[in-house]
Amino acid sequence: MLHVVGVHLYLEDDEERVLLGLRHPDAKYAGKTWHFLAGHCEQESAISCLVREALEEAGLVIDPTDVELVHVVHIVDAPGGQPRLQMVFRAHRWKGAPELREPDRCLAWHWWPKEDLPEPIVPYTRAAITGIAGGRVYTELGW
Repeated sequence: MLHVVGVHLYLEDDEERVLLGLRHPDAKYAGKTWHFLAGHCEQESAISCLVREALEEAGLVIDPTDVELVHVVHIVDAPGGQPRLQMVFRAHRWKGAPELREPDRCLAWHWWPKEDLPEPIVPYTRAAITGIAGGRVYTELGW
């Protein structure tokens, strides 16, 4: 079974808060839940996908050389479900402030303290943030 590859943007502001978006209630995945800015790789590299999604979803301009892989979550949501590799990249610099560019997918962008994340939050988003804070680069969920 092939794996779906997802990319996720981990941004921290000057106060070390993490950027999360509130998914639209009608979103295909995780409606009414807080999540990273994210997307699935199409016919492109993971970093190219991340840069594209950041611009499309939030109007953020990211130079690929300012990005590093900081965490990977290998997850299966349900027994027999499609395995997914969720790659979390930190951008050290970016241009722009988060804006709602896809209101049919995301209702709000908000900066959250890592020790006081919102609820509900996508479980692997919380696991990745906790892993990054703890210096771990890999998490498995649902296996």
